[in-house]
Amino acid sequence: MDNDPVYIVDGARTPFIKARGEPGPFSPVDLAVQCGRPLLLRQPFEPDAFDEVILGCVNVVADEMNPARVAALRLGMGMQMTAYTVQINCGSGMQSIDSGYRNIREGKSELVLAGGAESLSHSPLVFSRDAVEWFAELNGAKSPVAKLQAAADVRPGYFKPIIGLERGLTDPIVELNMGQTAEVVAHLFDVTREEADAYAVESHHRLARAQDEGWLDGEVEPMFDRSGKVHPLDDGVRRDSSVDRLAKLKPAFERPWGQVTAGNSSQITDGASWVILASEKAVRDHGLTPKAVIRDSAWSALDPSIMGLGPVLCATKILDRNGMNLDDIELWELNEAFAAQVLGCLRAFDDADFCRRVLGKDKAMGRIDRDRLNVDGGAVSLGHPVGASGNRIVLHLVNAMHRLGHKVGIATECIGGGQGGAMLVEAA
Repeated sequence: MDNDPVYIVDGARTPFIKARGEPGPFSPVDLAVQCGRPLLLRQPFEPDAFDEVILGCVNVVADEMNPARVAALRLGMGMQMTAYTVQINCGSGMQSIDSGYRNIREGKSELVLAGGAESLSHSPLVFSRDAVEWFAELNGAKSPVAKLQAAADVRPGYFKPIIGLERGLTDPIVELNMGQTAEVVAHLFDVTREEADAYAVESHHRLARAQDEGWLDGEVEPMFDRSGKVHPLDDGVRRDSSVDRLAKLKPAFERPWGQVTAGNSSQITDGASWVILASEKAVRDHGLTPKAVIRDSAWSALDPSIMGLGPVLCATKILDRNGMNLDDIELWELNEAFAAQVLGCLRAFDDADFCRRVLGKDKAMGRIDRDRLNVDGGAVSLGHPVGASGNRIVLHLVNAMHRLGHKVGIATECIGGGQGGAMLVEAA
């Protein structure tokens, strides 16, 4: 049973839309439904034919506990549909695919809807612990005198909440935010500000070209908000981006000498993505045409302060397990959390000392050609809705392989907290 193939037969995502300092028009479930509805409508089977729904989501909003189940019901998949939400930070959308992949291989499921959704603009406001304790004291006061005494202890800062996203992007173990961990990686591998900016510009230009050429048609489903406004494309792309313009930005996390800026980091966005996974039996029963087969997946962990290097570890694990090397992989999607982090991963693969000490190799693994990496841009230009990104890179990898005539690819991402995920897929 473990050798039965697991196919990716279709998928879709929303445009990734920038957070603009206020809650966006879509909740996580709204996003999942917006791209899920057209995806399900074009299938030759009914929505209730699935065995389960799995959705990655990190910032679950209070009104949508277990967003996988809420989305399944809103998509008309039936009251009997089992649905659950998974969370492994930036890898959540890939974890949903991995969970469905393993369930199909084990014979537990035949047809799985696996996705990721994130509405970072809806990240909650969080009060400080001192403020919470004061509110509790005030609420627990029994007499008017006690309430007055509690009220007298108020401080102005109690009414200044912190955006939950800010707390969530800071690692509690090493006490570094994600941008600072990218600075560590940049320092370790001598990634310069100019190199990071140049990479970011290239990401924007690649995404702009993909939009202009129609290469994302069929993958990106337009969204319609309650006011009737259409959101047709990823709206974070800066077509006029240039190294000169990015050079004017100040470091965002380590002033004044840091390398990481708002211009060479992934954007804070809202978005969702789904893929449909099927067993060989489901493909046969429903007359489906597979796009790709999942060959392997791997997860890794490392020091949270260098979490950006996670892709090197998990991708190497997959290559070793399948008797492959870097040159065997025709196309890569490496999630662009930060330009410096992506460049750090490329240098780690080509660093003999790192490969020997960390990967157990006797020499450097080699170089990944930039023409095979993130060919249509990445999170720097289109955004990083953390629960969805891992799903999007798998979906886009499959579509890009078909467009370019490639057979084998790896999608991989770093994961906040010091982890990495990777998936090996082969075009069908």
